[in-house]
Amino acid sequence: MGKLLVAAILLLTTALAAAPAAQQTAAPVREPDVIFVATRQAVADGMMKLANVGKNDVVYDLGCGDGQLVMAAARAGARAVGIDIDPQRIAEATANVKAAGLENRITLILGDIFDPKIKIGEATVVSLYLLERLNIQLIPRLKTELKPGSRVVSHAFTMGSQWAPDKIGNVEGTPIYLWTIPKP
Repeated sequence: MGKLLVAAILLLTTALAAAPAAQQTAAPVREPDVIFVATRQAVADGMMKLANVGKNDVVYDLGCGDGQLVMAAARAGARAVGIDIDPQRIAEATANVKAAGLENRITLILGDIFDPKIKIGEATVVSLYLLERLNIQLIPRLKTELKPGSRVVSHAFTMGSQWAPDKIGNVEGTPIYLWTIPKP
């Protein structure tokens, strides 16, 4: 199923890339909340290590950008799902996933991470590289949709004073944070 979805998204992004610019900009539901800044591979790998990602995990990357975090999750043995609102980022992620030969482990979705129609409940790990205010906005969704024991890992940004991290790591000067969904 994942391979088919990636193939369908590849076709969609190829069509978007070939379409006139006016059609491409019409695809996002709304403007992205953050500017895209790539995650370095060492940081992506460090985040997966901090979250103890393995073959039994399903990792959702909310705001997947160029796909570095979903590829790190797949290299760690997990199945991964990347969601991004920007068609250009999905096109880049699709190309990167294909170049890495990870299409069978990664599904990419063009969509808004705040859209309740996009379900994240199957995730055992959620990765984030968003601003603190966006992480805070996601707290209710993370705590209600994810099962107890699921992990949330963030590149550089905390959940503010609303939710203290369980662990803090550092990769080449970049802070990374881990939270575990509590039992009710």
